[in-house]
This record gives sequence, structure tokens and C-alpha cells, in this order.
Amino acid sequence: MKPAVQFDASRRLFLRQGAAFSAMTGAGAPLALNLAALGTAHAQAAGEYRALVCIFLFGGNDAYNMVLPTDSASFANYSAVRNQAPDSIALPAPGTAPNAGAAAGTPARLGGVLPIAPLNAQGRTFALHPLMGPLRTLFDTDRRLAIVPNVGPLVIPTTKAQYGQSSHPKPANLFSHNDQQNTWQALAPEGATQGWGGRLADMLLSRNAKPVFTAISSSGSAVWLAGASVRQYQVSTNGAIRMGVDGNGRIYGSTDVGAAMQRIVSRSRGTHLFEADMAAVSARSLDAELALRNALKPPSDPLFGTAPASGSYNANSDPRLMYPNPLTGANAANPLAQQLQIVARLIDAASHADVAANRQVFFVSMGGFDTHDAQNRGQADLMARLAHGLAYFDATLGLMGARNRVTTFTASDFGRTFTSNGDGTDHGWGSHHFVMGGAVRGGDLYGTFPVLGTKNANNNNFDSSPDQLGNGALLPGTGVQQLGATLGRWFGASEQELLDVFPRLNEFGTSNLGFMV
Repeated sequence: MKPAVQFDASRRLFLRQGAAFSAMTGAGAPLALNLAALGTAHAQAAGEYRALVCIFLFGGNDAYNMVLPTDSASFANYSAVRNQAPDSIALPAPGTAPNAGAAAGTPARLGGVLPIAPLNAQGRTFALHPLMGPLRTLFDTDRRLAIVPNVGPLVIPTTKAQYGQSSHPKPANLFSHNDQQNTWQALAPEGATQGWGGRLADMLLSRNAKPVFTAISSSGSAVWLAGASVRQYQVSTNGAIRMGVDGNGRIYGSTDVGAAMQRIVSRSRGTHLFEADMAAVSARSLDAELALRNALKPPSDPLFGTAPASGSYNANSDPRLMYPNPLTGANAANPLAQQLQIVARLIDAASHADVAANRQVFFVSMGGFDTHDAQNRGQADLMARLAHGLAYFDATLGLMGARNRVTTFTASDFGRTFTSNGDGTDHGWGSHHFVMGGAVRGGDLYGTFPVLGTKNANNNNFDSSPDQLGNGALLPGTGVQQLGATLGRWFGASEQELLDVFPRLNEFGTSNLGFMV
């Protein structure tokens, strides 16, 4: 990895060049200075490693209980709508003491929501879920966490009145899990083959000596990583996935058998196109596994984990990868932290000659967010794991000196309804999301926070809010394209490349939400 002082050194060089050129006189002076600036900026952008990490929350996260407005009018409406029998999902007000005698996961057991202080509070007050204390520190104190409220897939900006017009373009198959997962990741419903993460990687693929390590998932196949040229590479939380052999290249204890298997699967013995393609995929997988085996530091390295006092390393018992489970009261392994650990190890390996990556996109995920019932218990655990995972990743990147070069953001199928169905919520649309990193202008909201209304006489619509549809589902105020373009610009994509990735970007009021430096 390049040292953290790389940017400062480049800036000092630029200032020295500027001072030298300022001594020039005549018509050539401005041109010379501009050329020097362009050359230095290009060299800096080309040489500095950067990565985007998408944390996808599968099932549709109830962001109404993750980031909350707590001004009196908003919180009164929130409490009235969500305090519904038989199992209220309304979280207590800030300052409410936890009730240790209440059932695990219930709002009373959790206590009050955690106040945060956005730099631009939009005339309101806000809080996070009671189990997101680590994120409150990242937001309020460290300023490495930003909140983008009410984001969702949009074809073009849409008002509440336009939503009711059949002629106004809207995303296909709204409220469908599969379609909206794909629309978030690829701007098209199920069946899309290229995601905007992969398309951004396409634009910068030439900066990587080993293209196979450009788009990496620790959570199976993800359309967000797929590009026109980029092929996603899948790893496990233990590292590269091996084809048949053990860590020493053996099968049945024999390196000869292991070598023979690898020769057979990576060579085509005929002219059949399918056979040739399979052999090429196998050869690429074998080569990549060997490269990562050489480049990856062990998970027990102090950068990523805790070395065992004796015996072999076990991620399930590493204290850095464990979180306090709110349902049991005991520490438990956090699968999200384990995924982020392999991402951190891969980022660390990016400067190794066998990897040689300058731009990378990563995909990790959590499941369980489809909380139609038992939401209190389910979401309590999910929020605790998400907060711990993000805090672990931030701390690990800090040890690596890589915070400024890695930006992490959350995504999800959709948000959920404001109304409760008795002990859970149903499918919505817009949702609030986090963006984390050293290059993030943290501690603030980027986008207008929606108005929380009250149910009308029919008990299912929110006429008092311009931002809420039936059952209180949020009408997105910010499109996924705007979020993606803001990240993509920091990643190094040009304005024209952003339009290639997000073709209707110019139809939105801004393509830069402002949360990146």
C-alpha cells in the first residue's frame, strides 16, 4: 500500500511547481501552470489506490428505526404510528433508561434512541437505533460517517403527485425483492447483467495490472460487481477458493495428484467452445488462488485479528470479530465482520506484485432484513451486527493507514412501511443509508430528511406528508444514480464516464451529493 503521506508529498510538489511557474512572464505562463497542474493531478489520481465497498442488506431494512427524527412533531407521529398492538415497534425517546426486566430485543429492553448532532440539522433533531453506539461515535466524534436519507431507485425525480400518474416513468416491479435488489445494483429489474459497480470498474480497469482482482465478492454472485469487461471474483471469508487441492497443493496427501488435477481442469483437449471456456475459467481461478495465497497476510495478523495464544486461528472466537448479541447477552461471532476482514486483507494485498490493483470494488452482505414479523428481536440483532461490523472495518483500515482510500456504503432492496402490521413491517421504497470512510465528509445529512406524517381516516395513507405513500412507504428524494455518481466521481470516473454508467443522470438536480471530499 502507498503510505498515507503520499497525497501531502504530491501537494507540496505541486506548490513548488506553482511557485516556479509563477516567476515566468509572458503569454506562456498560464498555459505552463495549467499543464503542470493537469499533469500532477493525473499522476496523483492514477497512482493512488481507491476502493468502494458495498454492504448490501438483503430483505429490505427498516430504516425508520435506524435513523430517526426526534423533534417533537416528528417523534410524536413516529410513536403514534408504530405503537401498534400486539407488539409495538416504536423505539423509546432519547434518554429513556433500558428496562433490564423486559424481554430481549424489545424497545423497552433497548432503551432510548441515541441522539446525534448533524452539522446541518435541517431545523430538526435526530437519533440512531439504541444499539448503534459505535456509529454515533463515527458520526459525531470521528466525522467519518455520513447519512444519506431517503435514497431509492428512481427513473427520474418523482413527486407524490407524479407517482400517481400512470404516464410518469417509475422503476419496474416496485416492492418486489428480486427486482428491487437488481434495480438498486444494476438500475434494471431482475435479469439485468451489469451493475453500476462493475461498470465503474470497467472505466478504470486499465489501472489494474491483474484485472481478475478488480471486482471481488465475499458473499456469492452479485450483479452490482458485473461489468462489460470486469468479471467478478468470489472469495470465502478464509480467502481464495481452492479447486480441489489443500493449502499445500495436495489431493489425497499427494502433490502429484494435485498438480495432475490442476493440469486437467485448466487445459482444453478439443475445439468445443464450452469446453475451452470452462478450461479458461478454471485456469484463471487456479492462477488467482495461487496469487492470493502468496499475497494475503493471515487473518491472525495484528492488522486484521487477534493471534491465538496457542493452536490455530479461529475467526469465530476472535474477540475483534465478536459483538455483544442483544438477544443472548453473550459475545458472538459476527459474520459481517468476518466478510469485512477478508476485504481488509485483500485491500492490504493490493500493492503486492501478484495482485497489483489500483482500483477495486467489493461486495459483502447481510441477510434477515425482511422483517414482516418478530421485527423487534430480528432488527435488534441486525443493527448490533451492522454497527459492530462497520466499526471493526473502520478500526482495521485505520491500522492499515487506508481509511482515506476506502469508502464503504450500505444498500438494501428497499425501505419498509411506516405502519406496523402488528409485530413487523411490509415492503416499502426509499430508505436511509450510511457512507463511511476517511474521504467522507462525515457528521452530516446529505439530502432532505423526509417528513413523517400521520395516517388518514382510511388508516392507510399519509396525506400530511409529501414524502410518504400508502402505509407510509417513503417516496425516494434521492436517486441511487446520485449516490452512485458521487461515489464514482471520487473513485476516479470522469463526467462522461459517469453518464455512461448512469445514462439519465442529467435529469436529476445534482449528480454530486457532496459527501465525498
